[in-house]
Amino acid sequence: MVRCGSVWFRKYGNFIDNLRLFTRGGSGGMGYPRLGGEGGKGGDVWVVAHKKMTLKQLKDKYPQKRFVAGEGANSRVNALKGSRGKDCEIPVPVGISVTDENGKIIGELNKEKDRILVAEGGIGGKLLTNFLPLKGQKRVIHLDLKLIADIGLVGFPNAGKSSLLSQVSHAKPAIADYAFTTLQPELGKIVYNDFRQELELYKEELQTKPALLAINKMDLPGAQDMFHVLMNQLQNPKDFLHLFKKNMIPERTVEFQHIIPISAITGEGIEELKNYIRKSLDEHANQENGAYHKKQLLNLQISNTISYNEPPPKNGVTSPR
Repeated sequence: MVRCGSVWFRKYGNFIDNLRLFTRGGSGGMGYPRLGGEGGKGGDVWVVAHKKMTLKQLKDKYPQKRFVAGEGANSRVNALKGSRGKDCEIPVPVGISVTDENGKIIGELNKEKDRILVAEGGIGGKLLTNFLPLKGQKRVIHLDLKLIADIGLVGFPNAGKSSLLSQVSHAKPAIADYAFTTLQPELGKIVYNDFRQELELYKEELQTKPALLAINKMDLPGAQDMFHVLMNQLQNPKDFLHLFKKNMIPERTVEFQHIIPISAITGEGIEELKNYIRKSLDEHANQENGAYHKKQLLNLQISNTISYNEPPPKNGVTSPR
């Protein structure tokens, strides 16, 4: 996603998908030159994934966004080997990409309890360092939440995409009566009774995905007549391809599962659209699950066939008949 500074963060309502944090490993402890004692190593800073954590919770709990590990203990007469400094753990959500200030990927946290070292503690003072400790590593890191949307909105400029998003979800995008009001992707969330599904106004490879067509601005004069004309064109697309230039004719036409007339201003058809969206998602999920189970069954059948038909080893011992 986008970068954000120590007091800036990108958000959608209460949703945050990126944070910038300052981290520093702990300094090492002082050595003891007279007795050759070594200071303790400074603590490390780790980023650790937790399923129930969000970036919003992280920001609220640590508003300064500074994470510093503990210092190593000094060497002394009754403890020549200083104890290690306490590590610092930063709790983050699962699905986080961690990068440094230059955009280099440090690592990713894709499952519960995954952890990444982001700032190492300094070594304690010893003979090699003339018994002087080293400071811990300083590092500014960026936490980016990897987002995968279920639904994408595609339409011409000023077609009412932002108005529709604000109607069907909790998003509050900028809305105005001129083209290209939306300058960056906007994220919204529809909350069903079982709390599923996100919308994001950006999606690639749409031709391979199930598609619904929402005809907006049905509140305008003459909209019903224009809707009937459009429906005739959509039901018989090949009869109207001659109206386009050859380089504008698509290789394949998009097939819409449902066509729903709506008005993002009056709310007409919005509930029907949300129901069709949910129905389409469930059908697609069932198809994917069915295909996955078929693939697993096929792999199992192939594995069994190979194991039954596998020839005995050349140097194997066989029992006499």
